[in-house]
Amino acid sequence: MNNKSFRFLWLGQSIAGGGDVLYVVGIITLLYMYTGSALLIAAVPFTVTLGRFISGFFAPVLIDALPLKKLLVYSQLGKTGMLFILALFNPVFAQSESILMIFVLIFVISFLDGWAAPAANSMLPRLVPTYELLKANSLVSVLDQSVQLGGWAIGGILAAAIGGSNVIWVTLSLFVLSTLLMVQISDHHQNINHDHMPKTKWDSIKEGWVFIWKNPSIKTISIIAFMESIANVVWIAAILYIYVKDQLEMEEVWWGYINASFFVGLILGGFIGLNASEIIRRQISTVVMISGFGLSLCTFLFGLTSVPWIALFLSFAFGVGEQLKSIVMQTLLQNNAAAEQLPKIYSAQSALLSLTFGFASLLVGYLTEQTNVQTVFAVSALILLGSAGYAYIRRDNLKLKSFQKSD
Repeated sequence: MNNKSFRFLWLGQSIAGGGDVLYVVGIITLLYMYTGSALLIAAVPFTVTLGRFISGFFAPVLIDALPLKKLLVYSQLGKTGMLFILALFNPVFAQSESILMIFVLIFVISFLDGWAAPAANSMLPRLVPTYELLKANSLVSVLDQSVQLGGWAIGGILAAAIGGSNVIWVTLSLFVLSTLLMVQISDHHQNINHDHMPKTKWDSIKEGWVFIWKNPSIKTISIIAFMESIANVVWIAAILYIYVKDQLEMEEVWWGYINASFFVGLILGGFIGLNASEIIRRQISTVVMISGFGLSLCTFLFGLTSVPWIALFLSFAFGVGEQLKSIVMQTLLQNNAAAEQLPKIYSAQSALLSLTFGFASLLVGYLTEQTNVQTVFAVSALILLGSAGYAYIRRDNLKLKSFQKSD
């Protein structure tokens, strides 16, 4: 973890992640100021999800054409260029006949961002020794969640103090800095093998899906991730808002408290992974199963309770368990796939989980309207229980491959 390139990677990604949060805050502030439309504001996350899904689907073609470092740098450079156009011309785009251009730029930025995650996640195992992989994933997760937790608060303060347009300019400076850091990464691995290149673009696109299907460990990890992507939709902000108003019967401030406690749990889970990496590594399949059953129990009790302080604790506990499980699953995937397969596996997973989360969000919203939040949390807990049960049945596929500490 003392590798300079690893430091450039996590620092560049953290700054880019902070910029992504501020950029969304700035966009939402501007759209509300220009239009006052709740529908247009709600269309922002939908546009982001759509861009990332399409990008994840076609990313394998680019992965075959470019080394991971170039893919990462070009992604961030392209995002920087698009954001510069948005920052420069947003007053013009604000006119009713040009508002569509803002969404076109949001889509393009999200599309470019869809390359970055598979490239960064695939590059990480190349930059740290195998025995430090779990610790490295824990560090990246802590940083990511810290940026997410602080970014929204700082973004809100900045938007109120300097306005949405200036927030976009601040984001642009972060994107430039992130790009410069990523240029410094040195990745000596070559992910292009011209002797074994897929014959067509379709072969390239489907290759990640084939890797997932044929590798028992990756297939097990992906099925668990798919189930949890459906179940975890209940923890999105919109559902929690309804939960606070209808179930807890509290003011909106408790919506913020529960979101904050969840993020604090995520950060603590990351620190546990960072400091107990050796213990977790030796019992990695057990951690997956125990955390899975624990998440199911937390979700079920959270849906039942109407006591705010209990809800706050359960939200925190869910965050801890979710982060630990996420780190472990990430490490298992990186450890059980060949380096050249990882980018396409991550691209396929990104496309699948983005689409799943989008449709599940609509379904959960519909179920909440037709029933109540207790019901949707109970259904979520049941799916998480099924995921934990599946992990127990397939526990032999949830093991790290042997390694030498001299890696």
